[in-house]
Amino acid sequence: MAADLEEKTDRYGDLLAEALEEATVAPRADTPLADAAAECYEMAESYLEDGRHFRENDDPVNALAAFSYGHAWLDAGARVGLFDVPTEGHLFTVE
Repeated sequence: MAADLEEKTDRYGDLLAEALEEATVAPRADTPLADAAAECYEMAESYLEDGRHFRENDDPVNALAAFSYGHAWLDAGARVGLFDVPTEGHLFTVE
């Protein structure tokens, strides 16, 4: 089971890092929605950093949770139109 957790933690960390690279703020810069997008993006980045910290300290359970939460911030933002994201592939649940 430990190997499964290790692999999943690494996979989710990579998924979040890749999703952050692909997501761009959709609303105009001078709007409240752009501010909301920036906050969501910052939360996702923070969870990526937290997850990496947990991973480096041999805490894969909290690392996996952090990576998952971070991706949820991005994915939810993409679904409500805060981010332009790829509609094909495995990174986001938008069509």
